[in-house]
Amino acid sequence: MKRIDCFIPFVSEDQVAATAANLSAEAEVSSVNRIDAASFRSTAAVRRMAATATAPFTMIYTKTTGLSFGNFALERLLSVAEDSSAAMVYADHFNETDGVRSFAPVIDCQFGSLRDDFDFGSVMLYRTSVLKEAVAGMDEEYDHAALYDLRLRVSRIGALVHVNEYLYYEIETDTRKSGEKQFDYVDPRNRAVQVEMEKACTSHLKAIGGYLEPEFKHIEFSDEGFEYEASVVIPCKNRVRTIGDALRSALGQKTSFKYNVIVVDDNSDDGTVDVIKSFLPDPRLVYIAQDKTYHAIGGNWNAAIHHPSCGRFALQLDSDDLYHDENTVQKFVDAFYAQNCAMVVGTYRMVDFNMETLPPGIIDHREWTPENGRNNALRINGLGAPRGFYVPMLRQINFPTTKYGEDYAVGLRVSREYQIGRIYDVLYDCRRWEGNSDAALDIEKVNANNTYKDRIRTWELQARIRLNRKKQKKA
Repeated sequence: MKRIDCFIPFVSEDQVAATAANLSAEAEVSSVNRIDAASFRSTAAVRRMAATATAPFTMIYTKTTGLSFGNFALERLLSVAEDSSAAMVYADHFNETDGVRSFAPVIDCQFGSLRDDFDFGSVMLYRTSVLKEAVAGMDEEYDHAALYDLRLRVSRIGALVHVNEYLYYEIETDTRKSGEKQFDYVDPRNRAVQVEMEKACTSHLKAIGGYLEPEFKHIEFSDEGFEYEASVVIPCKNRVRTIGDALRSALGQKTSFKYNVIVVDDNSDDGTVDVIKSFLPDPRLVYIAQDKTYHAIGGNWNAAIHHPSCGRFALQLDSDDLYHDENTVQKFVDAFYAQNCAMVVGTYRMVDFNMETLPPGIIDHREWTPENGRNNALRINGLGAPRGFYVPMLRQINFPTTKYGEDYAVGLRVSREYQIGRIYDVLYDCRRWEGNSDAALDIEKVNANNTYKDRIRTWELQARIRLNRKKQKKA
């Protein structure tokens, strides 16, 4: 018996012809079913797949470009699915762009891999019985989030298994660099999609015991002996082209209270230190020169917040960015008191090196709602910028010593207990230029970064489930 029913998105006969022919030629394929591409990610489409599938396994292909498999690749997917008793299997593959073929490895799906844009590749092979069970439980009608809802529900039934072998070939049409792709999810044009994804993720968190009710610890902003009300923290390494702009922006703030600027240099060797020292006549500037041990961005933040001159609130300014105007620090501090929160996240504008606005323009992270922000934070890949922290609380948590994801890790940890406040005025100009550390990463580095953030999510999700269980026992 042929063991796979296939479902592919349909735009036109010309578009599906090659893929349909390739699949039909496979010995294990029982049927190739076309689903209108415009509704392919809807609950109605997924219900149709479940109702149509009769073979033991169901393959869903998500792209509208051509697909072909290597020799015995489908047999290999089936073999792993059966040997591992997986609910779904997915694999590494090859991308073809303008006739050039490249490796496209993906990563293991963890307990905390809740991003709706987690890259499984475009081929997912589901055990049909599990697919039908998951679809039978669907109680929301989505236009965009049904495939995301499906894989979350399937993950509650069985394992999602990564076959780290290169088994198929697909055409890749998105040739943007990594730094250009990472803000797709906050593009205002995708707002309707994000609302649905949040609903699906929240439902999943409730089902696994990881959902947190909107109940937060109260903050008492005690004196604690702080000389300064706020400190602008600027970690830097080899930013000779931009550190001067950042320092001028930080030192040019207008406030009703005392503040200072703490710049932490991590062994720059390009002239950055000379630029920093040229600002030292200003008594508000605190210069920390790190030793030769490993610090990364997280370690540089820890050096700043534990410095005796650090203020009550520590406010982010990256070494290649600028505050939008001279009122940013004042707005931050006002928000802490007005919203009684341990962390505040503002709104930023994407700009190029010359401060011209870049798409998608203003990013306000309106998906962070007071009621559900800390749950939705487990689905998205960042919490926004700029960020500010109540220092006595932050000194109890600290940053992980890493140069990627350190801010996200702290934000998740804070949100487990405390409200995170929001400012929807533009406070920050975020420069995107060739010097950004994430401007053009190769696939291995992108995968490493995503694996780390998924681990952060996994640890946080485990902690939240444990917290809920403790509350239930007390009740």
